[in-house]
Amino acid sequence: MIALLADGPETDFGRQLTTLPGWRQFVGACLSQPMAVLTKAEYEALEAESRDAYDDDRLDHHARLQVVATSTVRSTVTCGRRLIILNRGAISARRGLIVSGPANTGKTIALTQLGLAHELQDRRRHPGGDDRIPVIYITVPPAATPRMIAAEFARFLGLPVLRSSNITDLTEAVVGVCNRARTGLILVDEIHNISLMTRHGAEASDTLKYFSERIPATFAYAGIDIEDGSLLSGTRGDQIAARFTPMATHPFPYNAEWKALVAQMEANLVLHEHKRGTLTRLDRFIHTRTGGMIGTLSHQIRGAAVDAILGRNEMINKAGLLAVDLDIASRRKRTDTDR
Repeated sequence: MIALLADGPETDFGRQLTTLPGWRQFVGACLSQPMAVLTKAEYEALEAESRDAYDDDRLDHHARLQVVATSTVRSTVTCGRRLIILNRGAISARRGLIVSGPANTGKTIALTQLGLAHELQDRRRHPGGDDRIPVIYITVPPAATPRMIAAEFARFLGLPVLRSSNITDLTEAVVGVCNRARTGLILVDEIHNISLMTRHGAEASDTLKYFSERIPATFAYAGIDIEDGSLLSGTRGDQIAARFTPMATHPFPYNAEWKALVAQMEANLVLHEHKRGTLTRLDRFIHTRTGGMIGTLSHQIRGAAVDAILGRNEMINKAGLLAVDLDIASRRKRTDTDR
């Protein structure tokens, strides 16, 4: 019997969602209590060492600022949970989900939030089920081959991947563990790395299909502009298109939802001099600067919060936002607002 990788700190996988310990830490962090927030007077009364420790906690808090439940996230979770329920009685041809859109529009966030929702639901239905692995999360490597796909599954589960391990060995080991552990949802990110125009890509796609036939789980994919790529082309692509429901991500327009996103992120800040409503009043400027990209928005506000703590000014204003360097894509789309 193959043992799963120990879920301890010595594995050094705690921050990798593509490993079982990393995924469990992600779920645990979402369940943890929010950090205790001190008043300005309490903060100033701390001794230097305690103040530094509190600042470190605040930096960690802003580094993993709470995920905002966008309409895309809600739709993905709703659709995904519906498919999971419908697939419970399916013997074959289970339905799946594809989250597709431009880069930096929240595809991975939507995918992982679906996984989180299923994991929490499974824990409620099966309390104390430590032997269960409700969710698997992998990313597709560039130029993926069938063995590389199987190896990603094995690494998540902590199964040994040896040079002598062939794809049959890996596949059987993965299927065996998933079936014993009652895996119900398999998340596959970066699916655009599979091209059906190449032999290896076509075989990698077949490998995922084979896993879906051997493991009674719902498969959810995420990738960049899938409908414009080769994944849905040809006979294999037609099979995927017939079984998978699309969920589109996109840049957010400047509207009520965008304003609510900025307001919610601002509400999660832990800064002693920041005046609530400052970022809300700048939401149009922030939209122009970030191009409506949820990933860029998150980086913008989190980065400004980190600067505010390290710089001891404890607030975010327009100058603080401008001081945060953004990604190249958003700079290409930006107008002369900065100038």
